Amino acid sequence: MSKKYLTRTMKCFLLLSLVYSLVLFSQCSDNDNDQNITDKLDDGKVKEDGASDKTNTEFTNMNADTILHDGLIREYLLYVPEVYDGSFEVPLMLNFHGNGSSASSHMEYADMRNLADSNNFILVYPQGAILNGSSHWNNALESSTNKSSTKDFEFTNALINKLTINYNIDSSRIYACGFSNGADFTFALACYNSDKIAAIGAVSGLMYQETIDNCNPLHPTAVIEFHGTSDSYRPYEGITDYYASVEDMLNHWTSFNHTSIDPLINSITDNGTLIEYYAYNDGDSGTSVEHYKVVEGDHVWFDLSYEQANTSEIIWNFVSKYDLNGLR
Repeated sequence: MSKKYLTRTMKCFLLLSLVYSLVLFSQCSDNDNDQNITDKLDDGKVKEDGASDKTNTEFTNMNADTILHDGLIREYLLYVPEVYDGSFEVPLMLNFHGNGSSASSHMEYADMRNLADSNNFILVYPQGAILNGSSHWNNALESSTNKSSTKDFEFTNALINKLTINYNIDSSRIYACGFSNGADFTFALACYNSDKIAAIGAVSGLMYQETIDNCNPLHPTAVIEFHGTSDSYRPYEGITDYYASVEDMLNHWTSFNHTSIDPLINSITDNGTLIEYYAYNDGDSGTSVEHYKVVEGDHVWFDLSYEQANTSEIIWNFVSKYDLNGLR
């Protein structure tokens, strides 16, 4: 083989390596910025997307577990605390990502792993299926106007059933929380999967008006919600005939739970951000509805501190007080 041929071959190899590196770098950059682009994708407006579901998630989360449901291989990231030994029942927390995001990116964005270790609960980040090229949670009921056919309510039940078989989970203490479209879905779970969900937390999400109109849980349900007044993707005032406002959402849950009408109110400033806290207490079975109004807050999983607790800690401290029978 001639030296000239070897030189030409090496040049080709180096060129291909460079191209491959550029492609790989581009893919990594896109994945690293999942959360930054999550809500630029018409997040959660399932009824207006006008596209059919694809047959797989199109996401590959490292170290993910899978479950086959409705013909789809669904991924989820499971975190079992180091102190768990299976000798007694522990709670389960499901944390749902926003539209266009992935379970792995959301696990970093809304990380509850340290909380799971210190409080001994099992934590799971499910992966949404694809609609119109974007991951989503189908939080609407089956109808002619819902363009998603993904059975996410049933998928959630199947996932819970699998986990309760494989781990010693307290079935009366299963909680759900989420961000954006994941928060919308969490509200819907509290309505349609109430036989399993004890209490919920929502960050920068809203209830569909359809969800409010059809919401009839089997038990009083404690709800905690965080929302920014400058959220352009989930406007605080809602979207007429589509998303209910934060006020309408609070009215629904306080009315359903028969809480006090006049909330306990407190205000603090955290790093220049005004946070108004509203707590509607004394509901049926000891339930409460709490709302953190972040003045001029954007569409984010809030990086805030309220009484030395961040958003994830506040959610856990709230929901963990309840089981399916109410206040523990």
